Amino acid sequence: DFERGRQDQTHHPFMINFSTGDVRITTRVDEDDLSQALFSSIHEMGHGLYEQGIRRDLEGTPLACGTSSGVHESQSRLWENIVGRSRGFWKFFYPQVQSYFPSQLGNVSLDAFYQAINKVQRSVIRMDADEVTYNLHVMIRFDLELMMLEGRLQVRDLPEAWNERYREDLGVVPQNDSDGVLQDVHWYTGQIGGMFQCYTLGNLMSAQFFEAAVTEQPEIIPKIEQGNFSTLHNWLKDNIYQHGCKYTAAELIKSVTGTALRIDPFIRYIRQKYGQLYML
Repeated sequence: DFERGRQDQTHHPFMINFSTGDVRITTRVDEDDLSQALFSSIHEMGHGLYEQGIRRDLEGTPLACGTSSGVHESQSRLWENIVGRSRGFWKFFYPQVQSYFPSQLGNVSLDAFYQAINKVQRSVIRMDADEVTYNLHVMIRFDLELMMLEGRLQVRDLPEAWNERYREDLGVVPQNDSDGVLQDVHWYTGQIGGMFQCYTLGNLMSAQFFEAAVTEQPEIIPKIEQGNFSTLHNWLKDNIYQHGCKYTAAELIKSVTGTALRIDPFIRYIRQKYGQLYML
């Protein structure tokens, strides 16, 4: 809702809110890669919708914020990946994108574009990782962070340990520290001791929330194909956004989906989507 927010350009995308009536997002732009601006915009929009959807009567209280970092990431990842990288989403929007970039995409089919934006490949940059390998990036950071907190790894040895884990786990090695240990701002802005795993928790929650939403409102899928997101958005507002942080993450998940956090919905989502893409 641009009546209650705005969008600007930056190097590292983020969302910042001053109230439910003033929520701002920023977008990273790469002139050689359309996906950077597209998906960073959708991701931060997910955060912004959450903040704008909090009940007005909670404004000015400690409850006027997201439940947790994990739940917040579930909303950004849900819109970015489950919706924004879905074939149904692009069935509606791809002709519009082609009209803006006729020389680049005019002869590229919807299926080819859909496969390209969901390509699974090894990478050194977490923010560029696909849905299948993304959580491996988080696992590496979690393990190294825990080693530092427990005194088993010194900060001066972190770059070497980082590169070795990427070599072992993903089969790639950063060419420099900017693309390696320095690529994220979290540790160097004091966010140490549990920040990165909120992205994986968000991935798991996003699949569980979306599965619950579609179970209750099956028309969500065909409406996405029509470019209509109101049913999904209203479901998220009613079940998640409006409550702010009135409930803990565990309480919210159980209340909304009927069960505690589970990995099954995420595994089903990944297997179904990428099984079809790669004919597995």
